[in-house]
Amino acid sequence: MSERPLMPGASFDFDATSVVVIGASRGGIGAAIARGFADAGAMVQITGVEPEPRPEDAARFAYTQLDVTETDAVRDFASRVARLDVLVNCAAITQRGAEMDPAFFSHVLDVNLTGSFRCAEAFQPALTAASGNVINIASMYARFGSPRNPAYGASKAGVEQVTKSLAIAWAPDGIRVNAVAPGFIVTEQSARARQDPDFVRQVEARTPAGRWGQPGDIVGAVLFLASPAAGFITGTCLPVDGGYSVV
Repeated sequence: MSERPLMPGASFDFDATSVVVIGASRGGIGAAIARGFADAGAMVQITGVEPEPRPEDAARFAYTQLDVTETDAVRDFASRVARLDVLVNCAAITQRGAEMDPAFFSHVLDVNLTGSFRCAEAFQPALTAASGNVINIASMYARFGSPRNPAYGASKAGVEQVTKSLAIAWAPDGIRVNAVAPGFIVTEQSARARQDPDFVRQVEARTPAGRWGQPGDIVGAVLFLASPAAGFITGTCLPVDGGYSVV
């Protein structure tokens, strides 16, 4: 399955716009979003838990190694940004079949849910200064049962809910808060699930688009929600799943 670029003719102008993408070091959805903003003219910083990002991104973006479970580290990073137009929260973990362990369950929530909230809270002053946007990456598992990934599903349901709550709380500051809910996407995170040929076929058979998504399929939705074209949209969670959730 080859990467699909942003559709020809779908363009956005983010010239001189400041963007931070949290969780963009592994070449998946976060990295694709960072590249999409950069291609649209934005000044983009990225973070990840790894010591450095993928080589193709190392020379392109300012990079900060950041563990989103460490409140002091997140606040220190945010304190160095005086004004921020767009914050994308994309840091997440999951481990299919291992999330029934209470300790690991709590860790997944700490990264995926509380980590997204930590970053949003830390960047609120910079976002207020720019009347900026927060785009949280949720998941279709926010609305489906997930027997192999209960912590991931619970965390992403929480991401959708905190998106709604922050949209209300921060509207007086001029901050819009939205989310995108990807479906089945070809990433490092989904690699273990994709080792099961029957599962891959089941996903493709149910998805009206007839395929798994690529990281680039998420980019247009994120850029739209961050753009003036979505200026009257806040508190929403936009599914980008090839129609999987409507079947």
